[in-house]
Amino acid sequence: MSQPPIKYADLSAITDPRMLDELARARREGTPRVESHAIRAHVPAVFWSFVNTWNDVFRQGGVDHGIKELCRVYVSKSVNCVYCGTQRSALAAKAGLREDDYRQLLEFERSEAYDERQKAALSLAEAIAWHRDTDEAFWQRLHQYFSDAELVELGYFIGFTLGQQSFNRILSLDAHPVETAPKLKTD
Repeated sequence: MSQPPIKYADLSAITDPRMLDELARARREGTPRVESHAIRAHVPAVFWSFVNTWNDVFRQGGVDHGIKELCRVYVSKSVNCVYCGTQRSALAAKAGLREDDYRQLLEFERSEAYDERQKAALSLAEAIAWHRDTDEAFWQRLHQYFSDAELVELGYFIGFTLGQQSFNRILSLDAHPVETAPKLKTD
C-alpha cells in the first residue's frame, strides 16, 4: 500500500497560519509526528482537540512529563503501535529520560530501571491498556504517589493515548514515513 488507508490531507492547501505553525513544529520536533497530524488535518476540530490535549495535558500539566512519556510508550508497546512507539519526547530527553529507560516497559514490575512512583503510574497504564481489574490495594498504591488530580490527569492521558495509538496502528502510519507525507507550503 503506497498510502495509509485514509489519505493524508493536502497540507499544501492549508491556509490557517496556526495550523501551519503546528504542522511545522511537529515536523521540526518529531512529536507528534507529522503523518498523524496530516490525517487529523482532514477535520480541524479533531486536529485542534488533539493538539490542545497534547499541549495542555502531555507537555504541561501537574504530573511529571517523564512519567507521562513512559506511560505513552508503554501503551504504544501494548497496542503494537510501532509508529507511536518509536517517537520520543524531546522534553523528556531534556529532563534525563534515556533510550534505555524504554527497554523494559512491558516488564516494569520486575525491572530495577523504574522507581516505585514510575511503577505505580505504569500499573495504571497497564490496567487501562489491558482492561485489568483493580482493587483497594491497587488504588492505595497509586494514592501513595499521586493526588486525585494527578490520577485524573494521568488516567485521562493514558486513555487518550490508548485510543489515538490504536487508531494510528491500524492506519499503518509506520509504513508511510514523513518523507511520503505531503509538503507544507513552508517546506
